[in-house]
Parts: sequence; C-alpha cells; structure tokens
Amino acid sequence: MSADQRPATLSTVETTERYTVGNYARFPIAFTHGEGRMLWDEDGKRYLDLFSGLGVSCLGYGHAGLALAIAEQAGALLHTSNLFHTAPPAQLAQRIVERSFADRVFFCNSGTEATEAAIKMARRHGGERFEVVTVLQSFHGRTLGALAATGQPNLQEGFGPMPPGFVHVAHGDADALAAAVSTNTAAVLLEPVIGEGGVIVPPTGYLQAAREICDRAGALLVFDEVQCGWGRTGTLYAYEQLGATPDILCSAKGLAGGLPIGAVLATEEVASAFVPGTHGSTFGGNPVSCRAALAVLDAFDSEGVLENCRRAGDHMKQRLHELAAARGDIAGVRGLGLMLAIELAGRQARPVVTSALEHGLIINATAGNVVRFLPPLTITTAEIDEGIELLAGALDRAQDGGETK
Repeated sequence: MSADQRPATLSTVETTERYTVGNYARFPIAFTHGEGRMLWDEDGKRYLDLFSGLGVSCLGYGHAGLALAIAEQAGALLHTSNLFHTAPPAQLAQRIVERSFADRVFFCNSGTEATEAAIKMARRHGGERFEVVTVLQSFHGRTLGALAATGQPNLQEGFGPMPPGFVHVAHGDADALAAAVSTNTAAVLLEPVIGEGGVIVPPTGYLQAAREICDRAGALLVFDEVQCGWGRTGTLYAYEQLGATPDILCSAKGLAGGLPIGAVLATEEVASAFVPGTHGSTFGGNPVSCRAALAVLDAFDSEGVLENCRRAGDHMKQRLHELAAARGDIAGVRGLGLMLAIELAGRQARPVVTSALEHGLIINATAGNVVRFLPPLTITTAEIDEGIELLAGALDRAQDGGETK
C-alpha cells in the first residue's frame, strides 16, 4: 500500500480491525498497562481482571520478580536453537520433573502444540495403535489434530474432513469410555477439569476409572492440563488432587506468566518414543520464556501463591454460592481453586460479560450459558468481594436488557 493510500491515523482498535484477520470477536477496548489484578485502557479506565488473559497472567500484572527475570534474560540471550543447550530450559525441565510424575519434558510454544506433540508421542509409542479416545465437551486446541480431538463438533465446522483416528464419548461415563477403548487405542485424552466446555469437574472416581481402563487395555492416559494446570486449581497440577496419574500431561497457559510456552510431561518409557528427528519446535524451550517460567515457580514457592489460590478459591466459591442463593438465575456454581464458573438458568452469558466489562469487570462467557472466572492466582479476598458486587450488578442489568454507564 502506498503512502497516499494509507488512511489517516487510526486508534488501536481501528488499526486492529483494519489490518488483522477477523477471527476474534474482540471487545472495542485497548489496554495499555496493568498492576496487580487491575488493567487500564487507553482512556484511563480501570478494570478488575477476573480472567487473567484466559488464565495466562497467573501472577497478575507488573510482578517485579517476573519482569526482572524476563529483562535479564532478554539482555543476555533471546534465542539460539535446539541444536545447542541453554540453562533456562534445562533448569525448568529439572524443576518440573522434581515436582511431578514426569521423567522427561518437551517444550513448545502453546497448549495446542503440546496437544499435538502428546498425540504424536502416544501414537508412536503405541506402534500399530492409532486411535485417541476423548470426550464430548472437551477442548484441546485449534490445529487440525487437536481440533479433531476436541469434542465440540461446532468448532470443527468448515475445516473437514477431520484427521481420522479420534473417538468421542460422553464425559463422566466410565462405561462408555471402557466400551470405546480397544486394541486400536493408543491413548485416552482427558481434561481433568474441562475448561472451554464449561468448567466441569469430573464425577468422583471417573479419572481413577480411566486410569484402570487404560492399564487393562495397554493404552496411555493423557491429561490436558493446559487450562487447569500450573497452580490454577490450587496444586501445581490438578491430577495431584484428583486421584489419578497420567502417562503424558500437556501444560501451557500460565506456565510463563504471560509469555508463550507449552510443555509435554511424560514418563521415561513413554518419552523414549521421541528420538532425534521425530518431533521438534523452532522456538520451543526459548530461554526467555523458560526463565519467566522459573520466576513463576519461584513466586509460587516464596510468595505462597498456591496457598493463596486455595484460600482465595474457597472464598470466591463461597461468595458465588451466596450470590446464587440470593437470586433465581444461577443454576449452579462449580470448579476447583481459582478455576470457577456459574451456570446461568434460562439466559446466555455474553450479555452479562458485556455489562460487567462496561462497569470495569473482566469475566468470560463459555459454553453459551456459563460465566467463567480465571483470576490471577495472587488475587485478594477484598478484590474478590469487589468482583462479586460488580458481577451482581451485571447480572441485574443484563436481565433487565439495559446498560447504565
């Protein structure tokens, strides 16, 4: 485009709409900076963030230790390649292994890449086995393999045919899962807590049954903890409190507190399926992202972040139950730690989210009638109380069909 064809100076929102692909239903707000659990837009308006960038900004905004670690590493070394060694990914892999079931870690750049790597690892480990059994309502990513694994047909529309080898069964039904697993099954892929599908906690005993089914059939159990992992439910990974241990685990979202990173955790025997040339990632194990993840782990340990998540999560869940008891439009409250949701009765969530945003509260709509909360793990009880009051107002305004500025 020549200079005389370029439009006059545009706002950030206008520039985004003019020059980027329109695959996001963005709100017309441009953020400039954040501090703690608060964000500010270009007009100087303050927002309380109970979504943390889809669970990514686990330490909130402007965390001093995280910012310093990123700056120091960026000044020293941004990138080499995986043909060489750097200290941050080596140290991060060691610390993850020391705190989990895993013996080996593969680094990539996102949750969907972690899912793709896990599928490839499971299939290569399985030899002639190729099927992956997943559940309806699940979400595993946007690339074709991960999308084929996702149990939401509406997300697959227009992208078919899906890659073969994926079987979907009802979530929470151990009998249906057992019936679907066969001698062709390489792995069962489950979210310990379903995220995009509506923040659904599994029935008691379901994950243990999945483990037993896999063991009997000689299949692998893969947990997608992209959203529910890395402290989100009050332990480093959700499987620790849900009674079943996987063979492979996918991790991402809050891993580096805001920088792109993904990880696949695996046992020694399963990880041995990957040998030189079988899989790779140009930016996987980037030293800046890995140094950031180390800083997040340091904060978890030295600042009591996981303890705060459990305490704040209990408080927020209690406040949501109180709100539900005082109203007739909330059908249920569910979740673990600071991965929480309310299910609305007879109404959609999007108008509530829009109303909340106009009054300085960031929340999220998913699964149609579910309002989802993924606040920073550092949130205080006072901030939660503020958020509940703003949420109540948004529920009222959206029900009335009007907005008051």
